[in-house]
Amino acid sequence: MFVLYETPAGYAIFKLLDEKKLQEIDNLYLEFESPEKANKVVKLKHFEKFADTTEALSAATAAVEGKLSKSLKKTLKKLVSDDVQNQLLVADAKLGSAIKDKLALQCVSNTAVQELMRCIRSQSESLLSGLPKKEMAAMALGLAHSLSRYKLKFSPDKIDTMIVQAQCLLDDLDKELNNYMMRAREWYGWHFPELGKILTDNIAFIKTIKLVGTRDNMATTDLSDILPEELEEKVKEAAEISMGTEISEEDILNIQNLCDEILSINEYRTHLYDYLKTRMMAMAPNLTVLVGETIGARLIAHAGSLVNLAKHPASTVQILGAEKALFRALKTKKDTPKYGIIFHASLIGSASAKNKGKISRSLAAKASLATRVDAFGEDVTMELGTEHRAKLEMRLRMLEEGNLSRLSGTGKAKAKLEKYHSKSEVKVFKAGEDSTLPIGKKRKLTEADEDEEKVEIPKIKEEPSDESAGQDGSSKKKKKKKQKEMVDEQIIKKIKTEDDEPTSEKKKKKKRVSESATAEEMESSLVVEEQTTITTPKSEKKKKKKVKEENA
Repeated sequence: MFVLYETPAGYAIFKLLDEKKLQEIDNLYLEFESPEKANKVVKLKHFEKFADTTEALSAATAAVEGKLSKSLKKTLKKLVSDDVQNQLLVADAKLGSAIKDKLALQCVSNTAVQELMRCIRSQSESLLSGLPKKEMAAMALGLAHSLSRYKLKFSPDKIDTMIVQAQCLLDDLDKELNNYMMRAREWYGWHFPELGKILTDNIAFIKTIKLVGTRDNMATTDLSDILPEELEEKVKEAAEISMGTEISEEDILNIQNLCDEILSINEYRTHLYDYLKTRMMAMAPNLTVLVGETIGARLIAHAGSLVNLAKHPASTVQILGAEKALFRALKTKKDTPKYGIIFHASLIGSASAKNKGKISRSLAAKASLATRVDAFGEDVTMELGTEHRAKLEMRLRMLEEGNLSRLSGTGKAKAKLEKYHSKSEVKVFKAGEDSTLPIGKKRKLTEADEDEEKVEIPKIKEEPSDESAGQDGSSKKKKKKKQKEMVDEQIIKKIKTEDDEPTSEKKKKKKRVSESATAEEMESSLVVEEQTTITTPKSEKKKKKKVKEENA
């Protein structure tokens, strides 16, 4: 029966000399009180030493995951070839099952084996000759560090947990500073209420209180290091006519102690912000260039880590921090939010209200690309972030000016940019519209202009002639003269008709009135004739009767 004992230096395989000792677990530690007694229970058979730290790390990670490493597999193959029927005592049950599957070697792991391992560990220095205790401790420490780095994927430059903690601490410090400032303003306001209205800057307010104390000392103290000349004069004038109550020196001491506390917290906050800025530039330079240090740190803190933030799509990055508003909008079937934490970025702040949604969407898309490069890229620089920021600034400028154009080759087509040209209309005076005489309804106002513009030239058909070439030339000249004469006559006629238009229109009206009267007379005569035609047959019958009566 063999025992597999794992050390930072390598694998040790002991042979159990007395198997009956395992049955007596309660008294087993007595057998390992001294090195001599321990050598009587177990004996070192083989020791497989690791070549370097990488081999030790691979073996340790394999043991943690319950897998069989290459070095252990080689040593156990020799053991199996020598003694096939022997059993192997293993501390880890998962490792024992892996050995059993690969090498068909019986493995035992129970409470008795755990107790035996504990006893071997107590006398490991004497059982493993050639390995002093100091070297074993150094090897154990180095292996533990390398294993923890492997498990946590540790990198000194990329510690996103430090950024998360620093950003959370910054937010807490801001809240505390606001509370302390409020308390100091309210406390000192009982003594000098006008000072709070004059000095809006909190740090300047606190420094003046600490330096001056009571308002009686305001006239004698020099505030040029803290305040500009105009504010200093206003403060001194207000101190002379202040309506505040008098307070004791003990009260002023307590207020000044509060001022010291506020100044120390503010100084620590500036140091913490510088630390966060350097960490963000080391870990996520592209994201920092795009959205800034505080917004980038808040995005990482909200997602949990930089890798988690890189896994989010751009639509999720856009509304990170606005989850309550999102679910409220989905529940009430209203418009979803356009931005979350990313709203405080400088690019969105510089955009107008109507363009904030568009810029936040494009900024979230670029930020998601930047986080993926920062999280998974090697030898990361800030070139990508600066390039994307320049594109976003150009897009914002285009949106603010009202022009749209594509930023890269991925656009479908360029937007057509048409410049504004002022079109001035030149109105022409129309002589035909200057008449005050009544005009017929059917006649259009533009008839005279159209007649002037369009002058029809009558076409004269050429008749075929059988005369000689000389006669043809003379006939052509005659035809041209006739055409000119005809055109001149038509122009003269049109001018005359334009001059006689008012009189002709009156005559036309008279003719229309006379025609309508004659038409009415004709209709009445026709009615009379029809009535007469209806009555004629009866009169004829009467006449015939009279004639017959006279003849009789």
